[in-house]
Amino acid sequence: MLKLSRYHFFLIAIAVSIALLIGCTTKQAEISSSPTPTPTPTPILIADYNFFAYVANKGSKNVSAFSIDSTTGALTPITGSPFAGGDYPESVAVDPTGKFAYVANNGSKNVWAYSIDSTTGALTPIAGPPFATGGSPKSVAVDPSGKFAYVTNAYPSNVSAFSITSTTGALTTVGTFAAGSSPNSVAVDPSGKFVYVANSGSNNVSAFSINSSTGGLTTVGTFAAGSSPNSVAVDPSGRFVYVANNYSKNVSAYTINSSTGALAPITGPSFVAGDYPESVAVDPSGRFVYVAMFRSGSTSNVSAYSIDSSTGALTTAGTFATGGSPTSVAVDPSGTFVYVANSEGVRSYRVTSTTGALTLISGSPFAAGTSPYCVTIAKVRK
Repeated sequence: MLKLSRYHFFLIAIAVSIALLIGCTTKQAEISSSPTPTPTPTPILIADYNFFAYVANKGSKNVSAFSIDSTTGALTPITGSPFAGGDYPESVAVDPTGKFAYVANNGSKNVWAYSIDSTTGALTPIAGPPFATGGSPKSVAVDPSGKFAYVTNAYPSNVSAFSITSTTGALTTVGTFAAGSSPNSVAVDPSGKFVYVANSGSNNVSAFSINSSTGGLTTVGTFAAGSSPNSVAVDPSGRFVYVANNYSKNVSAYTINSSTGALAPITGPSFVAGDYPESVAVDPSGRFVYVAMFRSGSTSNVSAYSIDSSTGALTTAGTFATGGSPTSVAVDPSGTFVYVANSEGVRSYRVTSTTGALTLISGSPFAAGTSPYCVTIAKVRK
């Protein structure tokens, strides 16, 4: 039988240690070189939240508020609704915490800010005067951190940036930043790094990077769209941008450069929409796109598309009738319901989770104010 000396045991121990070290180093290298998975949206636990719908009524100069039945999707007016607003409100947005709502008023050239009652959804104007914007503010968006708000001003074709006071919701002007001609819609990507603006006059999309400290904007570039781009939306993964082109009756689709924010057109066939697409929204799962078609009469509708998760390309998933002249479409944070503002009020639809198809919910349409122009959905933690 072979006998090993202490020296031999010492050499064996060193050899084993080296082998283990090489194995750990190799494994660490494999882990380090593995591709970073694409972030997926955090599921919404419905029981933890109250859901509310807010509608900017351009004609009656106020805001309708509804509670949403999380089981049926039906809307119930909130006590005190509608709530007073500025002149010709055209857009409403809610901060990601569900504490504050902001309404862009085209006629009075300002933003009204409200605090949201987390239990009832009622709106209370934030103390102080309305917050001045440029001429003809058309659209308002809040960044995912809830620190900044952005408003497009159709004249003189720029974007107003504001910082948000976290405790009160009040706005402080950061500055104005030049966009294309007649900017009509604004969206912020889910990372909070970039802002995208649809310019209906110059037929393009302006891209900006956000200064994370101040909220100021730096121009990234301008990217061609269709004729009269009217609405812009970013998918929840932050990889794709979709633009509804009113006059060319189609949807422009782009991929986002995650480092710079620049846009690259998605190649393939034109993504045809119906007559005069007015508003575009992406569902929280990033699987479906919905486009509201503005047209008087019974032919008004919402087109649904499925999204290719690899390329961002769209495939038609159906067309669904609405009331007359729909101007805005929104998807609830759970992805279960779609809401459309039109001349009748608000129509509610249930989403078929496998196809994106829509089924009208009993009780639709739900009455709002005069000329409902924009609908948005808020989730507020109980």
